[in-house]
This record gives sequence, structure tokens and C-alpha cells, in this order.
Amino acid sequence: MDEQIKTTVPETELDLNEILRVRRSKLEALQSAGQNPFEKVRYDRTAYSQDIKDNYAEYEGKTVGIAGRLISKRVMGKASFAVILDGKGTIQSYLSINDLGDEYVAFKDYDIGDIIGITGFVFTTRTGEISVHAQKVELLSKSLLPLPEKFHGLKDEDMRYRQREVDLIANPEVKRTFVKRSKIMTAIRNYLDGVGYLEVDTPVLQPLEIGAAARPFKTHHNALGIDMYLRIETELYLKRLIVGGFDKVYEVGRIFRNEGMDKSHNPEFTTVEMYQAYSDYFDMMDLIEDMYRTITEQVCGTTKITYQGVDIDMGKKWERLTMVEAVKKYAGVDYNDWTTDEEARAVAKAKGVTVDEGDEATKGHVLIAFFDAFVEENLVQPTIIYDYPVENSPLAKRKPSNPAFTERFEYFIYAREMGNAFSELNDPIDQKERFVKQVEAKRAKGGNDAQVDEDFVTALEYGLPPTGGLGFGVDRLVMLLTDSASIRDVILFPTMKPIKK
Repeated sequence: MDEQIKTTVPETELDLNEILRVRRSKLEALQSAGQNPFEKVRYDRTAYSQDIKDNYAEYEGKTVGIAGRLISKRVMGKASFAVILDGKGTIQSYLSINDLGDEYVAFKDYDIGDIIGITGFVFTTRTGEISVHAQKVELLSKSLLPLPEKFHGLKDEDMRYRQREVDLIANPEVKRTFVKRSKIMTAIRNYLDGVGYLEVDTPVLQPLEIGAAARPFKTHHNALGIDMYLRIETELYLKRLIVGGFDKVYEVGRIFRNEGMDKSHNPEFTTVEMYQAYSDYFDMMDLIEDMYRTITEQVCGTTKITYQGVDIDMGKKWERLTMVEAVKKYAGVDYNDWTTDEEARAVAKAKGVTVDEGDEATKGHVLIAFFDAFVEENLVQPTIIYDYPVENSPLAKRKPSNPAFTERFEYFIYAREMGNAFSELNDPIDQKERFVKQVEAKRAKGGNDAQVDEDFVTALEYGLPPTGGLGFGVDRLVMLLTDSASIRDVILFPTMKPIKK
């Protein structure tokens, strides 16, 4: 082995700049010796770490090819132990000069973080650890940066989100979270496919800013010479498909909202929206309750979970309250006692409840303000709140028995809104009027690009059958089922403020 590749000073005694210099020097030496590790194109891996451990009787004594990242090594002269991390876990390998010759000399100069391949037979050491006795070792890719804290863990939260690839290496539980996320996504699709829904895709780039409250990201299409907007929901296109004759559709969609960030909000997130012809919001209640119960059982193995130290039972019947009932239960005020808007505003003032609409507030606005102030924090176990005021439900059908309210519900878990559903508004005249009011309100707040979606109104004029619709945030569901405190913990690459360099 070429002596210039060797380094005599342990990495632990070097500062970062010197470590970087030494690692690059090693790479240059390898390349000069015609052993460029970046020219490797494939490796014949025949087994994974965990598979070997789980099926030791099958693998004992057999030759396997394993590959992964070198995360620790213990050199003892003519013999060494190394641990590699592969796609399923870690496994130890025993290496000796008698078996490997010059390859062993080269191995002693490998760095923690290097990608290596080992061919050897499976055995158990005297201490009882399942290992691979190396008969061949090779460097497959060179790591030019050291792993954080000598692989003791990447703890800085900000850096974990910015360098997710290192976070996944250093913190095995992070990888488990995203494996579980994948299983949740599969379970969602399997459930909806199983009850007859069809998965579809609708445009992410849209030609107008609709009047909804959310603020979109704006871009420009050069060829068409028009401004375009990243979607803030998938709803309107999906309902046009119901007009077109599909009975049940859903979309797993990436959504973009140009708004603030906190532990439960990211500008880019994932939703599932579904629409079913000839159904209403009560059908959607039954569907989402059964879906969550089924997914939780499949992914977690039980319907009783713990989230942030709180026990939550997804299996029992969810409580259902109208918004009026919920406000009466938790705030001690009764909407039905208010005869005028002025009286409702007076009650809010007496209770110290702020209503954003001020002197323009209606009874519905006041009810919503009381709900936000007193109710949501109490909805820890799965709870459905239904019959929302028309003031904050522009796409929901009015209740025939009380047009001041709509056939809308939201459901809450751990005092957090998890999803939203309607009996969909299918009256094009009513819809147009609500869109106009929504656009006016948005423009009054500076959203001058807001427009009425005339194409959607036209679609309704062709006839939308009675339809139930529901949407929920996938990321919040993943947070719940993985006991993750922040939405950033369940998005592989969350939005981060750039670091000035």
C-alpha cells in the first residue's frame, strides 16, 4: 500500500480545518495511486445488517457482501473491529491483516464516515455479537467531512433540519419517523382505494389568485406572459371532476402558502382532499373517523397512542358537538340567546373576547371568536365540531333548517385542528356571491390580485350533484402518530431561513 495515503495523527487530535485538509490529502493520494474511490460504479451487496441479525441461523457461516457507512472502528494492531451503518441498521465486522493483507493496511487509514464494502462470512464473536469476518474490504466512496460529534449525535435542532442527510446518519430515530411517514401515506391510499376512491392529480401552477384567505406564492410564466400562483388548495379542481362524472376522487397534494412558520405550520405542506358525490358532511364524519382508526391500528399496532405525554384513544367513538353546543359547554354563553348582532358584540366585550371584525361583527363572527377563545384548547380527545357560521365557510352548503349556518365540520385532536369538511355548496349563484365577498375582503387587506374563479362557477352551472368533501393535513397526522412535537420533524427538508455566509 502506498505510504503517502497513511495519516499518523489521530483525527481526534486535529481541529476541523486540519481534518478537512487531511481527508482531502488522503483522497489526492488515493487518486494519484490509481485508486479513486469516486470511480466505483457498483457493489454486489447481498445482505443487510438487520436481515443477518434477524435470520442468523440462515446466514451463519455463509459468505455475504455488506456495504454502508463506517461509523466506528477499533484498531488493535494486526486486527480490528468496525461497525457499518446500512439501510436497515448496523453490524460489526472483524478484520485482520492475515485475511486481508494490503487491504487491511489501507483499511486502517479509512475515516469515520467513509462508505465501504465488506465481503466475508457470518459468525458470532466470543462476546455473543453477530458479525461479519472480513475476507475482502474496499473503499466505495470517500467522506471529506467528519460526522457530527464523532457520531455521538447531531443535537443542534437548526442544523438537523438544514442538514437532514447528516441528521439521518447521526440520529436513527429520525429515519424511523420517515419510514413511518411512508407507511402512513401507504395506509391512507390503501384505505381510500379500498372504499372506491380514485386518486387524481390537479394543477400546482394556477392562473389566478382565488379569494380564499390564504396568501399564495406568485411567479411568472414567461412564454404565456402571465403571472401564476402556486396552489393554496386542491379543492376547486377536484370538485370540477365530480361535475365531470367521477363519483369519488382524492388527491395527495403538495400545498403552498406564503405565510408564517411555527411548530404546526410550514409554507410547503401536504394535504389529502377527497370528494364523494351524493353524500354529505355526516358521511364524511363517518369516513374520517373510520379512516383514522384504521390507519392508527395499521401503523401503530393499537388505537391507543401517546402524544407529547397525553394518552389519546383513537378507537372509541368520537365526540360530536355543534359549534353552538361547544361554545355553550366551554364558554358558558348561548348563541341562541343573542337576538341581534349588537347584543352578541356586547356579550363578547363583557367576556373580554376580541372579535376581529369589530363593529362590523355579526353573531356568527362572535360565535367563532368565542370558539377560538374558549373551546379549542379543550378538544384533546378526537372531537368533531360541526355546523359552522356561514361567515367563515364560503364553500359549504347552508343548512336548510338554519341558513345562518353551514353543513361544515372540523375535527380536533390534542387541541389542534386536524381537518375540515363540508356538504359542498353546489348553488352557482350563491357561490358567485360568496366569492365576490371573499375577493372584496381580501382586496381590502391588500390582496389586489384576488379574483373570482369564474371557471369554477361555470362548472357549477353545469350541475354539481350533492357532494361531501373533506381535507386534512398529512403532516399533522404524521406528527400525531410519530409523537413529533414540530412539523419540521416530519418534513424531510422543511423551509428554513437562509444562513448568511
